[in-house]
This record gives sequence, structure tokens and C-alpha cells, in this order.
Amino acid sequence: MGTEFLDVPGLASPPQGDAPPAVSPDEVKSLYREIFEALQVPRRLSGPRRLRRGAFEIASEVFPVGHFAGDFVSVFDAGETTFFALGDIAGKGLTAAMWFTHVMGLVRTCSASLESPEAVLAAVNRDLCLLGSGVPLTTMVLAQLDWRRGELRYCNAGHFLPFIQRANGDVEYLSAGGPILGALPHSQFEGARLEFSQADMLVGYSDGLIECRNRTDEEFGMERLLDHVRRSANRCAGKALFSIVGAVQDFAAGMPPSDDLTVMIVAGTEADCS
Repeated sequence: MGTEFLDVPGLASPPQGDAPPAVSPDEVKSLYREIFEALQVPRRLSGPRRLRRGAFEIASEVFPVGHFAGDFVSVFDAGETTFFALGDIAGKGLTAAMWFTHVMGLVRTCSASLESPEAVLAAVNRDLCLLGSGVPLTTMVLAQLDWRRGELRYCNAGHFLPFIQRANGDVEYLSAGGPILGALPHSQFEGARLEFSQADMLVGYSDGLIECRNRTDEEFGMERLLDHVRRSANRCAGKALFSIVGAVQDFAAGMPPSDDLTVMIVAGTEADCS
């Protein structure tokens, strides 16, 4: 018989080659539906893209390079204050999105019981480190806006430095904090408390913005961002955000992005929104 197979009734024939199993159209539709529903979970946890509280407006957008982003934002109320987070989870795709749901679940839970952003990030870091290997490193800026008093508390866990464009033109970087989340279980995190008026503008961003390249392989960079923010100082948060995004797109001149691009703006509601 050599290597021939016997034709035995009722016995399935051996697989031929490496052909994948057939997938029915209904299974494909079901898979697309599940992916679409999975996409909605990070969006719900992100909170509203534009939110007004007192004399302030918070605007944020994430522009992913794929279906799921590694960048994230989240805005939510806790008592009479509003928390907002901006960060980046190592990696992209569905895996990063699943980790985002876990991380933001921790942030929201801890924010309800702990008294400061630095305490929240320390607790999140301990939890991630307890999960052991395989946890993606995560950068995050977590801030708490007391919009009644005009006060901002924040902690920066290894993220690109957000900054405040003050009414007098000064720029103040939000550098207090600690290391990337998920790396060292006993890391210490420091916070800071700042006055924040409706004449000020806070700008948060991801590396995909300042590292965006044009056709001559030049980066958009911090200086261009700072210059554009200075020229957007009297605009409301939503208008300033899309002005910055438009400036980045004009700079790229059609070059496809290589990374997610995220921007968050906090500014006064009295600014120009026309």
C-alpha cells in the first residue's frame, strides 16, 4: 500500500495541504459585529469628547492608525471635581484596547475612594505589577480639576509632558509624578497642585502628534506645537483642538501616520468658539 490511504466508509479523509477551514458568511458577519461592539467599550470608558463644567471646557480626540488605539483618554466626574486622563499603552490593536478597559476600570474605581491623582496611580501601578509578566507598560497623566475653585491637581506617570499656556504667555510643564505604570511595584508617585483659571489653556498630547513626519522626514516637534498653541490662546477647547490637528495634518501633507495621534485641551468657556 505504501503511503496510500485506505478508502474506509465513514472515515474522514486526511486534510489536503494547508487550506484553512471554510468560514460561512454568517460567521464573518458575527465576527464583524463582535469587533464593532468591542470597539464601543473603550469609547464608553473614555467619556464624552467634549464636556463643560463651570467655567471650563474639556475637549479630547484620539485618531488611531488602526481599528483599536494604544492611546487613550478618559473624562469622568468624581464628587464635585472632574478627572481626566491621557496616556498610551504599549502596543496597538485589540490587545491594547482590552488592557485599556482594565486600566481605566482601576482608575475609576480608585478615584472614588483615594484622595489624589498620585494615590490613584500608585494603586494602579501596584495592581498591574501584581499581574506579573505580560502586562504592557503604560504611560498616563491623571489630573483632577476642581472647577469651582479653579484648582488643578495632577500626577504624570512617564507620559510626554502636558503643559499649561498661562494667560500671560508663560508655559508651565506638568512634570511631577513617577515612572511608567507596570514596571516597578514599589514606585513612588508625586503630585502637584496648581491654580488654573479660565484664561489658561492646558494641552495634553501623545507622541504621535509631535513625532508626526512630513514628506521630507521632518518631525512636527514641540516648537511647532507651542507656537500653534500660542496662536490658539483665545480659542475655546474644541476649536483649539481641531486647529492643532489641522496644523499637524497640513504639516504631514498627505503622509500616512505611523502612530496614534491624541490631543486633549482644557480651557475656559469664555474663549472664542465662533
